Amino acid sequence: MEVHQLRYFCAVAEAGSFTRAAEREKVAQPSLSQQIMKLEEELGVRLFDRLGRTVRLTDPGQTFLPRARTILREMKAAKEEVVERETTVCGSVSMGVIPTIAPYFLPSRIALFSRKNPRAALNVTEDITVRLMDQLRAGIIDLAIVALPTRGNDFDCIPLLTERLFAVLPKHHALARKHTLMLKELREEPFLLLRDGHCFRETAMEACKQARILPQIVFESGQFSSIVAMVGAGLGISIVPEMALERRADCNYVLIGDQKASRTIGVATLKGHFLSRVQRAFVDHLRVHAPEHVG
Repeated sequence: MEVHQLRYFCAVAEAGSFTRAAEREKVAQPSLSQQIMKLEEELGVRLFDRLGRTVRLTDPGQTFLPRARTILREMKAAKEEVVERETTVCGSVSMGVIPTIAPYFLPSRIALFSRKNPRAALNVTEDITVRLMDQLRAGIIDLAIVALPTRGNDFDCIPLLTERLFAVLPKHHALARKHTLMLKELREEPFLLLRDGHCFRETAMEACKQARILPQIVFESGQFSSIVAMVGAGLGISIVPEMALERRADCNYVLIGDQKASRTIGVATLKGHFLSRVQRAFVDHLRVHAPEHVG
């Protein structure tokens, strides 16, 4: 059994196609297919059902996949530990980040880290929390920047910052000129929130629950920008984290004074996963520079 055979097998399982897997691995498709067949012969089982242009894991294939990923992850960790003695921060950091953090928090911090460490390669995936956690488990990414706490006991989490929540109100709303308000004051208002799957929706809903109000949701979106634009048009109110505040002529932001109206952002890694020098350096960089964003 060869390492590249395991890599090709995982690539096909993740891509669902021999063609896409070959493109990802930068190898000719016939060569990749031949290696998969050799692996199947050695194991004595069929790993994939070939369904035209797509493939699907067989039951033995589904059993073998997590083992193959573990072997590849361990081999990668072994290699990284061998080169750990190098003094230069170099290598790759594959990170995931949720959409309600990525555009506000990451750009300046990535730019600063890259200037200080030009030999570091930073790869960013933006997705919702549940999918990022799956990618952490699969070893596809090294770390995830998410709202804490996370679900599951298989992650190590490092808090970076806690930020306040703000109500977004149309400029001429009766409460728009207040410095602080309580969520119960918005009990009768139509709410515009992120759709299900976004963890900040859960944060907003939990804040409402603590305030003993049930928001009347009239609009859902996957982006704060769309929600805030709708608020500016007078269609309702919303809740956003402090880092998402932006100057707008048609909206005002008012601090929510409820005790638990906040969210904590942190870095999650898979328990037992070896972080290379460059990955640890990036996490340390985030810990030092995270608090600069809010105050």
